[in-house]
Amino acid sequence: MQLSLKYNFLFVHIAKTGGTSVRAALARYKWREAARVPMFIASRLSSLNGHRLGIKLPRHARAIAAQEMLPPDVFARLFKFTFVRNPWDLQVSSYHHVQRERPDLLSGIPDFSAFIRYKLDPNRPPQYHLDTSSRVQCSYLVDLDGHRIVDFVGRYEHLSADFAEACQHIGIEPIVLGQRRRAPDRLGEYRRYYDTATAERVADFFARDIEAFGYQFDPPDTIVE
Repeated sequence: MQLSLKYNFLFVHIAKTGGTSVRAALARYKWREAARVPMFIASRLSSLNGHRLGIKLPRHARAIAAQEMLPPDVFARLFKFTFVRNPWDLQVSSYHHVQRERPDLLSGIPDFSAFIRYKLDPNRPPQYHLDTSSRVQCSYLVDLDGHRIVDFVGRYEHLSADFAEACQHIGIEPIVLGQRRRAPDRLGEYRRYYDTATAERVADFFARDIEAFGYQFDPPDTIVE
């Protein structure tokens, strides 16, 4: 999550949706904040204390966290935006991220299908690196009553164009995004990773996202009647 009180925006960072590139592009604005020094101190103290102080907005916090922590008038004037991603593609990205960052979590998990069965098992003990992308994306956008409190939802699939639109809403010059990270050993487009059972498991788990954002396993131009 990235907050600017000077430029009145709040970026809600859903994991594996291009948010690292967005945060990097917007980083230049945080140093122009009047509150940049106390915000930096709060961030450092939170990190040193294992994030137990509750004095900063976590990177992958949901919009409701900012709504609860900020004064109502401040939250109301913010342009709140985020990006979402096709759930099937997102899980392939998550698989390679865990392979790269936390391979110890994949001990005894031989392939992608086993990864999905383990990751989406409701009886699995919580694991931060797995759980950030096993939450329904819709849950990042709503309040306790399920009402959407985010103003703009962009798509990872056309990240640059949607980010340019977000910049226009904020009132800043469009920023060219950096290169999106891609796993060097990725096999290509996401459908190559799935069999029928695995695709259906993701469809069931992320049914709310699929319905809300109109995603489907086969893009419209690849469906064979």
